[in-house]
Amino acid sequence: MNNKDFKILLVDDEPDILEFLSYNIQKEGFEVYTAQNGKEAIELAKKVNPHLIILDVMMPEMDGIEACEILRQDKKFQNTIIAFLTARGEDYSQIAGFDAGADDYITKPVKPKVLISRLRALLKRFKDSDHKSIDNDLIIKQSNLIIDKERYVVTRDEEELVLPKKEFQLLVLLISKPDRVFTRDEIFSSVWGDDIVVGERTIDVHIRKLREKIGDEHIKTIKGVGYKFKN
Repeated sequence: MNNKDFKILLVDDEPDILEFLSYNIQKEGFEVYTAQNGKEAIELAKKVNPHLIILDVMMPEMDGIEACEILRQDKKFQNTIIAFLTARGEDYSQIAGFDAGADDYITKPVKPKVLISRLRALLKRFKDSDHKSIDNDLIIKQSNLIIDKERYVVTRDEEELVLPKKEFQLLVLLISKPDRVFTRDEIFSSVWGDDIVVGERTIDVHIRKLREKIGDEHIKTIKGVGYKFKN
C-alpha cells in the first residue's frame, strides 16, 4: 500500500493545529480528514473508515478518551490504529489513554518530520500485512478461551469479549506458547514493534486490562523478566 491508500482522521479542537498537521500530512500523500471534538470524530469515522485516528485528549463536547472507548466498542474499528496527540505528558493521562484502547501516545508540540515518522511506523503493520502468508492456525483454543485470529474475536466460556487491538495481539502472543516466559523486550518488539516508542508502564496497563477480561488465573507475572500464559 502507498501513502495515498491510507486515510487518516485528525481530531483536535484547535483549528490552527488541525490546519498545520493536515498540511504536513497531506504533503506526504495521505488522505486526511478532520474533526474538532469526539462526537464529530465518531460520526466521521463511521463514514470514512480511517486506517489511523489521531485524537487530542482535552476537547469540548466529548474528549478523546471517551471517543476512543466508544470507537473500540465497535467491531468496525477493532483494527483501526488510534493514537493520542496531547500536550499532557503525565503518566495518569497516558495510562487513561491506553486503558481506553489507544495504540500509541504522541506528546505535542511535535515536529512535522517526527510526526510523519511515527505515522509511518504505526501504518507499517498494514503494509506488512500485504506480504504475509495466510496463517493456517487461525483458531487457538486454550483452557476456557477460544481465539479467532481472523475475526479478532475472543470467546471466554461461550461469551464473546471485546478486546482492543493491542490487548488482542498481546493475548495471542502469550497464548501461542503456554508456560513460555516472554520478556518485556520481546513483548514490546512483537506487539508494538521496534519503531514505536511507548512508556514503560504500557505493558503493565495492557496486562491489567487483559486480566480483568479473561481472568487473573491465566496470566502470570515473572518478576524482573516478563509474563507467561498459564492454563
